[in-house]
Amino acid sequence: MVRVLGPHTADNWAVSADSLDWTCRETAVHVAHDLLAYAGQVAACPADAYLPFDLTVPPDTSPREVLQVVTACAGLLSSALVTADPQVRAWHWGACDPAGFASMGVAEILLHTYDITRGLGVPWLPPQPLCEGVLRRLFPDAPPGDPIEVLLWCTGRGELDGRPRHTSWTWQAATS
Repeated sequence: MVRVLGPHTADNWAVSADSLDWTCRETAVHVAHDLLAYAGQVAACPADAYLPFDLTVPPDTSPREVLQVVTACAGLLSSALVTADPQVRAWHWGACDPAGFASMGVAEILLHTYDITRGLGVPWLPPQPLCEGVLRRLFPDAPPGDPIEVLLWCTGRGELDGRPRHTSWTWQAATS
């Protein structure tokens, strides 16, 4: 995300992030928020809800600084995942293992980087190997096809082999 979007921090991040209701800046803040929330879940292992804390990024924070916040939150999630016992479970609409939180973090970064690049007019597609991993873990019933196209279709961001575009979707992060 930082590598792709870093060269574009002087662009207008107040525009919509592709088809989302959020601006590019708000979308990047959302990524940071989710990465921090996932880190908190993995660290505390609550069984039935998200922890009652939130990330606040002041509205005048520049896109460059927002990407620094994303980097910090990604580092916190990475640290939580590295130190977590693979057998622990934490709540994300059910019991979710650390691998599920890792996959959700990767998905947030890939999908919302895609949204932001589309909003900024920057040509970019998520890397195929990362899309394959996200599909395998979070969308086990995904149809066959190019992993990039399938992930974008699964998340309502594209068309796939004449299939109707998704207007609502969810991933399967919980293991039980």
